[in-house]
Amino acid sequence: MTIAFISDLHLTPDRPHSTEMFTTFASGARKYLNGLYILGDLFEYWIGDDGVSALGHESTEAAIRSVVDSGVPVYFLHGNRDFLVGEQFAKRTGCQLLPDPVVVEEDGLRILLTHGDALCTDDIDHQTARKQMLTSKWKLAFLNNPLESRFETADQMRKQSAVAKKTKSMEIMDVNQSAVEAMMKEHQVDIMIHGHTHKPAAHEFEIDGKLARRYVLGDWYEQKSLILLDQGKLTLRR
Repeated sequence: MTIAFISDLHLTPDRPHSTEMFTTFASGARKYLNGLYILGDLFEYWIGDDGVSALGHESTEAAIRSVVDSGVPVYFLHGNRDFLVGEQFAKRTGCQLLPDPVVVEEDGLRILLTHGDALCTDDIDHQTARKQMLTSKWKLAFLNNPLESRFETADQMRKQSAVAKKTKSMEIMDVNQSAVEAMMKEHQVDIMIHGHTHKPAAHEFEIDGKLARRYVLGDWYEQKSLILLDQGKLTLRR
């Protein structure tokens, strides 16, 4: 049994090579995987399930569908860039949408999955914006706008985010260790996998005297990392 975890592909027509890599990966996934978890930010941005053609992501949806149709389940957990992915996307691709965070049991392990941005508690501006945009009221108001307006808003938000990152330290944009430990204790797990920070690594530490592990996925347009679970062992690959 081999399970794969990926995150932060940030697929966009501006980087066609990334989409090609994912399509190739999906083709192989049908042959050697028993499950695939996508932990958010599959897309650079998402303006609603009705905007797939406008964003040029039909091939990505088709690639996911092909994996599911081959008998390999695909699970999707929202990121801060694609939190508007909804039921229409799930229906078209056949993937299963997961809440964030969520505990899954695979190959004898209990693993806490999260995109990761909720753990960056030192980034006050991000947490404030995140809290607002995840409300049903904000989502409904945004999705009620015409596609062109949504596209313009998303583009503006991307530019604002890029500018904001230049003024923040790497420490502020990274996860807060206390937040990590609090979430793991809340869900009673000693293994966590997340993305968002683009800092692929495997961390070991102790929680209440017990060994805990945190695995971080990197992006795909520069790092192309993934985590494989096979015979009860997690391995970070780049």
